[in-house]
Formats: sequence, C-alpha cells, structure tokens
Amino acid sequence: MNIPVHQPVGGPALLVLEDGRTFHGEAYGAHGETFGEAVFNTGMTGYQETLTDPSYHRQIVVMTAPQIGNTGVNDDDDESSRIWVAGYVVRNPSPVSSNWRSTGGLEQRLVRDGVVGISGIDTRALTRHLRERGAMRAAISTVERDPATLTQRVNDAPQMVGAQLFDAVTTSEPYVVSPQGQAKYRVVAIDLGIKRNTPRSMSRLGIEVHVVPATTSIETVLAMKPDGVFFSNGPGDPATAEHPVSLARELLTRKVPLFGICFGHQLLGRALGFGTFKLRYGHRGINQPVRDCVTGKVEITSHNHGFAVEHPTLSTDRDAVIDTEFGRVEVSHVCLNDNVVEGLRCLDVPAFSVQYHPEAAAGPHDAAHLFDRFLALMGEK
Repeated sequence: MNIPVHQPVGGPALLVLEDGRTFHGEAYGAHGETFGEAVFNTGMTGYQETLTDPSYHRQIVVMTAPQIGNTGVNDDDDESSRIWVAGYVVRNPSPVSSNWRSTGGLEQRLVRDGVVGISGIDTRALTRHLRERGAMRAAISTVERDPATLTQRVNDAPQMVGAQLFDAVTTSEPYVVSPQGQAKYRVVAIDLGIKRNTPRSMSRLGIEVHVVPATTSIETVLAMKPDGVFFSNGPGDPATAEHPVSLARELLTRKVPLFGICFGHQLLGRALGFGTFKLRYGHRGINQPVRDCVTGKVEITSHNHGFAVEHPTLSTDRDAVIDTEFGRVEVSHVCLNDNVVEGLRCLDVPAFSVQYHPEAAAGPHDAAHLFDRFLALMGEK
C-alpha cells in the first residue's frame, strides 16, 4: 500500500516498526506514507536494479551501504518498467550524481514514481534490530507525527506470510525476447516477477525466450513446443502459488527440462513435495556465499528472498538423496551463512533450481554459468 502525495522533497519523516521501534529522519523521495515489510539489502552497488526488482513488491528496503545515489539513475539499468519497492531507507543520500551514464538523480526518480523514503537515520542500528528481531512490518510517513498512531496502523497491515503477490507483478500479455544470432532453443519463461536481464542473459546464448503470465496453462505452454521452461524470481509466500506449482508438476511428469531461480526454486521444491518456510530476516544483497555441494566451489551470489525450501535431512546429512514422486533429488547448493538450501537437482527428471540470481545485474557473475547448464540440459532431450 503506497499513498504518495507529490510535494517538494525534504522535511521531517518518521519510520516505525511493528514492535514500536521508531526512527526520525528526513523525507527522501515522495511525500506521503507507505506500509510494507522492512528488510535490509547488503549490496554496495546496484541500487537502481534493487529498486526496480519486482521481488521487492510490498517491501520497505533498508540499504546498509552508508551512501546511496552516487551514480544517479539512467534509462538502461531498470530491471522492470517501474520501481517496485514500497519504501526506501538510506543513511546518507549522495548530494551529487557523478556517472557518464546518468540521466538524472535518484531522489528525483523516487519522487517521479511516488516512492516514499526516509534518510538521515542510523541504518546500522535499524539493520541490527531487523537481524536480531527478524524482518517485520513497518511504515514510513511524512504526514503522521505520532509514532503510537502509526505503529497501530502498521500492526493492522497484512503480513508477508500468506501473501500472494506474484499475480500483481506478472506480465499481462506474453512477449518474446529474440535470440542474439541463430536460435538454438526455445524457452517458455513463467513470469512470477521476472527481471529484464534474465531473458537477456538467455538470449545471448541463442535462446528464444517466450515470457508468459504466471497463470498460463500447461496446454498453452506445451503448444509453444518449448525445449525448456524457466520459472522466474518473484515476491510473496510460495505457499500461495498453487497454479505455478501445479504447472511445475505437470512439466516434471512430462520430463520437460525445467530451471527455476529464487521464487521459482521454491516452487520447484514445493512441486517435489518439500515445504517452504519464512526466514528470520532473509538473504538480500550481492555478497552471499554459496557452496556447490558437487564441486566444493564457493560462489559469491546475488540474493533477494525471504522464504526458503525445507529439506528433511539437510541438518544431518548434506549429501543425502531424497526419493520423491518424481525420482531422486539432491541438494546441489548450500548457503554458508546459515545452511539454507540454495539449490536442488533432480536425478531422474531434467530439472534443477537455485535460490539466487545467475543473471545478477549489477553483479556478481559467479553463477552466470548456470544458464549454460540449462542449455546443456535442453541438449540432452
């Protein structure tokens, strides 16, 4: 819920959390008030990609980097057609935008898109609070002065658990991203909140990408004669995604090559019979260490998720192979910070997934090879 009132920037602003913790600062962006789940992002760069990532729908994003806005904004780095964050929290907005690609300032973009934000608060204290107490509902307001009143309204707002949000960010109409060079394969990408760089990354490998709405039926998908199907990132609770999970199960039954990332990874887990759960504060940033359980290699990866896949034996045996309705499944990747499942690999059907973002704009690019793995999987058909 975002209720912007377009006025000149600046002036006092108030941030409150559902447990009553309050921060006073300066308005940064549009005036008004906004409600959402407060989460923190540890990336030092890529704020424009963060703002326009649909996975942040209905979330108030706290940037841990002390200064934001140094390079301004441009017309090329957006990951979607608009800013999706519900609110924005920064410590020190840069007074200048210095980059040869810049076409404007960050605050002016926030005002244009009606994004209510706050600056000048102790984001380190706020981040420590969220890490200790967990991500929670919050509000930013430039119109309400009473913290108690605003806190009451925060506690009346909906929670992220049980929130079905992918239908609010999916494309309304199918579209095609043409391959660069000769087409090698055709992929149907289920848009659950897809980022622009994802089909772009596949197109560089000669893949013709058909991006379709999250409600697309199995009959429509199969009619496109795909060599593979991709399930994208997206916002909300994966337990609410009944249709996409059903679609994934149909594809597994037909042994259509399947690749899922982030929200798509969680949906594959549910399709295989695993549960999902909400993390205490999630993984958000471009510096998350993940171990490949097969090679032992550690990759630095880009994340944006607050839910994770449950695995019945991960805490006792990382190398265990689980029998499912669709055959054997193993954990392919694990987060080194908290032992969360970061990847699944099916051994008897052509499907795999990772919790992170191999397209990773603005980086890192350690996991870009996973698109080559998808290419190889389709070549094994």
